[in-house]
Amino acid sequence: MIDFGIDKLALIGAVALIVIGPERLPKVARTVGVLLGKAQRYVSQVQAEVNRSIELEELKKMKTGLETAASDVETAVYQNLDEVRQASDGFHEGERPSDDLRSPTHYTPSYSHVYTPARKNWRLKKAAVPMWYKQHNGVRRHVQSGAARVARFRPPGVGPR
Repeated sequence: MIDFGIDKLALIGAVALIVIGPERLPKVARTVGVLLGKAQRYVSQVQAEVNRSIELEELKKMKTGLETAASDVETAVYQNLDEVRQASDGFHEGERPSDDLRSPTHYTPSYSHVYTPARKNWRLKKAAVPMWYKQHNGVRRHVQSGAARVARFRPPGVGPR
């Protein structure tokens, strides 16, 4: 920002007082202040936008780095899996590969299907809870306004205010 000293500001004020006049000087000063405020807000918005774009670029670089790392891990896993499959294909029927059948080089589990949990209908499940249990544990069954809630829990003998 431009650096103004006290002497420069006094000189600018004196010239403005002479040129503009004392009647219009407060209105002009207010207008200049409003314009300077708008300019500062605009500059801060531009700076924020530049910072957001820089952060976005950094995030994109991070994303590409993570994607390449994930693909490297994936290829390594598939290569190891292929090696294990090739090693297990070399055994004949009835021949035991080793004493430890759980070793990762000789045992590969086959998953015929992927488990997906059954979707539960939460409305039915919620309705299956007995009413006496809800009342005993204080489960709200109906929506109640704040005034109604206050009136409900007001001690007996105390009237409305």
